[in-house]
Amino acid sequence: MTEPLLSIRDLTVDAPTRAGSKRLLAGVDLDIGRGEAVALVGESGSGKSLTTRAVMRLLPAHFRVQGAIAFEGHDVLSMDRAALRDFRGHRVGMIFQDPRAHINPVHTVGDFLTEALRTTRAVGRAEAEERAEALLADVGVRNAGTRLRQFPHQLSGGLLQRVMIASVLLAEPELLLADEPTTALDITAQSDVMAIIEEQRVQRGLSLLFITHDLELAAACCERLAVMYAGEIVEQGGHVYTAPRHPYTRELLGARPSVEHRSKRLPVLSYTRERHEELKARHEA
Repeated sequence: MTEPLLSIRDLTVDAPTRAGSKRLLAGVDLDIGRGEAVALVGESGSGKSLTTRAVMRLLPAHFRVQGAIAFEGHDVLSMDRAALRDFRGHRVGMIFQDPRAHINPVHTVGDFLTEALRTTRAVGRAEAEERAEALLADVGVRNAGTRLRQFPHQLSGGLLQRVMIASVLLAEPELLLADEPTTALDITAQSDVMAIIEEQRVQRGLSLLFITHDLELAAACCERLAVMYAGEIVEQGGHVYTAPRHPYTRELLGARPSVEHRSKRLPVLSYTRERHEELKARHEA
């Protein structure tokens, strides 16, 4: 069997509280193969974004992280500063939910895009700007040369997310972590951004971990879905959207809005933590 590009085993994250310790992730297992697209879905607070930040080692220092995260067979949790810098800068790219929160507002778009190329790869400014302009055009930004000289506040949310995607692709990563990249956008911009991510992923042969609330979108762009509840993956596979087996997954799918069927009221999720613990205990027995 081919070794997965990213392998997560028994990942557990605990956060200290005044009352002691709170478990945020509980034994997460997930593999992503080369060129594979996997979606992580679930309610807010289920642990989706926390999982991606654990992979990137972006969690607060006082959090206790246990388990194993391997990228190309290398242990991410034990990487030294140099290895971690290479991992974050060249191996894995993170597309965040809100681009305005992750792009320096006092720098031009061109400076933001070319900084890593100029400082870590010793690429000259002219060549770096040429690469950035070409990539902006690839992700659907018109008048790319003009955009390089503008500041983030001069761009719409959709354009700024395209800039974020271009900045990630400039590093030529092998894996994309997309943390709800369309949440802050209007419906038209959402569709455009997801089409760009999928097109670039396929063209470049990249792997993708896509965090989303949108089950239909996840099923449309990913080969496999993993469903999270209370810090655990309760079900995963290619069958999840069409033939869910776990009761929480079935309720989650049943609660989504439909353009085909009218309903006075959407179903309310009745799956509880108590029910979850009961099923776990029965399975372990």
